Amino acid sequence: MNLKQLSAKLQLSQTTVSRALNDYPEVNEATRVRVKRAASKFNYQPNIRATSLATGRAKAIGHIIPINSSEVFNPIFAEFIAGASQAYSKRGYELLLTTTESNTEESVYRTIASKGSVDGVIVHAPRFKDSRISLLQELNLPFVIHGRDYSNTGDYSWIDINNRQSFYQATKLLIDLGHTRISLINGVETLNFARRRLMGFTKAMTDAQLTLDQNILFNGDLTEANGYHAATKALAFKNPPTAFLVSSYMSALGVRRAIHNANLQMGVDVSVIIHDDELSYFHNTGDVPQFTATRSSVMEAGMLAAEMLLSIIDKPETAPLTKLLEARLTIGASTGPNRSDT
Repeated sequence: MNLKQLSAKLQLSQTTVSRALNDYPEVNEATRVRVKRAASKFNYQPNIRATSLATGRAKAIGHIIPINSSEVFNPIFAEFIAGASQAYSKRGYELLLTTTESNTEESVYRTIASKGSVDGVIVHAPRFKDSRISLLQELNLPFVIHGRDYSNTGDYSWIDINNRQSFYQATKLLIDLGHTRISLINGVETLNFARRRLMGFTKAMTDAQLTLDQNILFNGDLTEANGYHAATKALAFKNPPTAFLVSSYMSALGVRRAIHNANLQMGVDVSVIIHDDELSYFHNTGDVPQFTATRSSVMEAGMLAAEMLLSIIDKPETAPLTKLLEARLTIGASTGPNRSDT
């Protein structure tokens, strides 16, 4: 059954039926209930194109990713998309994923805005002084950022993890265990989450009056290979770190490999704390998790970001909306007291 047939059965206009199915506030509750019951009874499945014509909406949300960005190849991105897709599906929205060269990213946003291809966009991996914020505000295209640009003091919608506080707590735990030489293996330094994690790490070290050794602070893509190479280099120093603070589960797998290759035991000779995005296919769980971690669900963040954006699309006057998620510090088998002086 199509929209026209369902509308005829209900003796309502196609616009009214479409708006009732999409929970527009101007449709009264009795009509909304009547329409939804009929749709369920007759197994009506909306045609996205027809719905768009009736409502003036594209019924699609855009995710634009630079093709040369590690973000598109990152399993964390896939997990975020999985969470967001659940929210879109419940509301009858489609996901439009577009990849582009970094130098044409602005033109892609302008094109989709002018064509009305999407009703809003999720912005990934915010950078320091991110020009996408002012561009989207200029285009009047609803958006939510996964993360924040801390250099931008204006109002915009975002959802983020409290990266600074989580890495402060993680560093403090290592310090409380007696570790004074701590290596940080962080993300790309131009990305704001990496900057905030460095700030939390630095503050904890400064509060404890410990010296920061720039030789054991690393930045780069959060891959197993980069984690391995950084940890291998750090452990080769005459005075190697006794602990690592690592910005992802994937990088931590490389750190674990480097520790093993150095004939050391993780959690005994060298402690490791990671940030765990709780990926559905990498499980850091159990009575005693493999890694001590600051934990948060990136799938949940994707779902919440999508719901936030759909809410703004429905009621633009509610923007900007913001949500700060706290990471949970969980103790695993990868941490223990500093034994280097015993």
